[in-house]
Amino acid sequence: MNRLSNADQQEIAKFDRVSRMWWDTAGPMRMLHVINPLRSAFILGQIDLPRPKILDVGCGGGILAEALARSGASLTAIDLSQPTLEAARGHAAAHGLEIDYRYMSVEQLAQEAEGRFDAVTCMEMLEHVPEPRAVIAACARVLKPGGRAIFSTIDRSLKAFLFAILAGEYLLRLLPRGTHQYRKLIRPRELREWGQASGLEFTAIASLLYNPLTKRFRVAPGKEDVNYMACFIKRR
Repeated sequence: MNRLSNADQQEIAKFDRVSRMWWDTAGPMRMLHVINPLRSAFILGQIDLPRPKILDVGCGGGILAEALARSGASLTAIDLSQPTLEAARGHAAAHGLEIDYRYMSVEQLAQEAEGRFDAVTCMEMLEHVPEPRAVIAACARVLKPGGRAIFSTIDRSLKAFLFAILAGEYLLRLLPRGTHQYRKLIRPRELREWGQASGLEFTAIASLLYNPLTKRFRVAPGKEDVNYMACFIKRR
C-alpha cells in the first residue's frame, strides 16, 4: 500500500511548515503541551502492563511519545511529515530517549506488524485524514488480542463548532486558524461503530474540558463532549 493513500497532502504540508515549532511551548503547538499530561494519564490508566509495547500513530513532534516512553513503555511512533519526524528524532536523542520513529502510515505498518503491539494511540489525527475508518481498522490489526486502542478526536456538533473552531481558533486563539474542518469531525457514536466494525470493543470515554476563566483543562471521565478520548479493547 502507498503510504500516502489515506493522507491529505494539504494537511501534511501544514504540519511540515510548523515542524520546527513542536517543542516551542509558547508556539502553535502550546495547547498540545498543556493537555499532554492529561491525555498521557488517561492512556496509561487504560493499560495494565509494566512495560507495554505502544504504537503512536500520527506522532507529530513526539510530545505524547516522549511522555509514554518516560513512563517505561517501548515506543514505536509513525508520521507522514518527514520534517516533523526529524524534529522528533532530534528532540528524543537530545533527551536520551529511545523511540523508534518511522515515516509510514498505519495502514502500511499493519501489513508487516499485525498483532505486534499491546496498545495503539491515535490522538488528534482521525479528523485530519480522508478515511478515518481505514486508520481505525489498521490500528486494530496491529494490536495483540487484549490490546488497547486509544483515540482522541473532536465531536461533530454545534457546540464543537462554536467552542473548538470559532472560539478555539478565532477568538481565544488556542489553535492556529484552519486547524480543523467541521465536516471532518467525528461523533462518538461514529467512532464506536467504526471500532466495532474493526473488532474493537468500546470500554471507556472521557473528555477534556476547558475553563476560559482559569485557562485550564480537566478530564471528565464518562463524558462525551467537544474534545473526547475513547478506549477500545481487541477481543479477538
